Amino acid sequence: MATIELTTENFNDIVVDGTVLVDFWASWCGPCRQFAPVFEQASQTHEDITFGKVDTEAQTELAQAFGISSIPTLMAVRDGVVLYSQPGALPAAALEDLIGQVRAVDMDAVRREVAEQEARQPEAQQQEGHA
Repeated sequence: MATIELTTENFNDIVVDGTVLVDFWASWCGPCRQFAPVFEQASQTHEDITFGKVDTEAQTELAQAFGISSIPTLMAVRDGVVLYSQPGALPAAALEDLIGQVRAVDMDAVRREVAEQEARQPEAQQQEGHA
């Protein structure tokens, strides 16, 4: 599968299910241009993963929503949950390692942890209100 362009219009629909790797990039960025063929090759190898690219120049709102301040930034999302987000161009071997780690994540455990954190947030907000 080739990479797909992600925009504010399609981003949420695409990342809600399955595994999605997102490359935040810009055409003027040298490291972004170096990473592009590595990302594209991985998209050909791992057809079960969606590989999306966000042009930070054209999609400033999307880049700002994720706090992208350095490019390239690679983000891994599974079932709508961001599992990884780091700036820097990865060599092919490191990208393959990351893909293996993302696949190995127990999403049931992640969902439980997210639910527990959300359950604790109202408590923390109530305590702040009484302080």
